[in-house]
Amino acid sequence: MHKLKVPLIILLGILSFSACEKDDICSDADTPRLILRFYDISDTTELKDVQNLVVRGLNDSGVQDSIIANAALDSIVLPLRVNSPSTSFTISRQTDILDINIDTLTFNYEAKEIYTSRACGFIVNYDALEATVKQDDSVWIQETRIITSLVENTASAHVKILH
Repeated sequence: MHKLKVPLIILLGILSFSACEKDDICSDADTPRLILRFYDISDTTELKDVQNLVVRGLNDSGVQDSIIANAALDSIVLPLRVNSPSTSFTISRQTDILDINIDTLTFNYEAKEIYTSRACGFIVNYDALEATVKQDDSVWIQETRIITSLVENTASAHVKILH
């Protein structure tokens, strides 16, 4: 009986370790964010900071969530909604105390779920990206250009905004 216990214990040990999966670290597999870069309207290759930039995300009921507050940036990274075919943001700049200029930028896309692994689950990539700008009386966003309509990584910019 003792001769049977040792091989049985070894066999159970081997089976228990073979049932384990490799440790999945999900740092590379993440839903990408949208990268916007701001360029000078007079020289579309020259990056240009937006002074006193404020970005707020809009939900379906119009409530705003602050994403960026009072920054001077030439690039921003924004999250897109995974459960909706569009995401809207108010993007404003303040050139002086009295002049606050707010434009609403809406991105439409097809959200595509991609299965990565059992441990990491799903990520979402965005395809067929389109942008529309709703401007107030004084226009500061002159033009938006989609650089790539597929948002699958955060290595390069997806949208070029001329101001």
